[in-house]
Amino acid sequence: MEVILLEKIQKLGDLGQQVNVKPGYGRNYLIPNGKAVSATAANVAKFEARREELEKAQADALGRATARAAKLSEISVSVKKKAGAEGKLFGSVGTADISEAVSAAGEELSKHEVILAEGPLRMLGEFDVAVHLHADVDVTVKVIVEAEEE
Repeated sequence: MEVILLEKIQKLGDLGQQVNVKPGYGRNYLIPNGKAVSATAANVAKFEARREELEKAQADALGRATARAAKLSEISVSVKKKAGAEGKLFGSVGTADISEAVSAAGEELSKHEVILAEGPLRMLGEFDVAVHLHADVDVTVKVIVEAEEE
């Protein structure tokens, strides 16, 4: 299925690029979420008419993400969970826990922006957690997992 991208999508392409994607990915994700349109002659003409507007919107989004990254890189948050004697957690610290802690520290962060490549955190200690804000902007946030005091 041929689509025209309306924004930059990591590992797929840039704004305005015509790419071939699997039909399910195009129909079920890209088109309904406004990230792409089918590459028909009419849509190509509509896109060319809107290109400048879309490029400006993408530049604004990149600027906002860069500003958020500067604030987030300075943040260090702590999460308290019940833990055993060896430092193993009873449960884990996931993306929702991290996003809530960062939001409580004063900077908005949604759980889908937090990337835990090796899965949820299950030990006490300091961790550098990746945060994906934009296709071009990634930042790390220091998360300290501490034992909850009884």
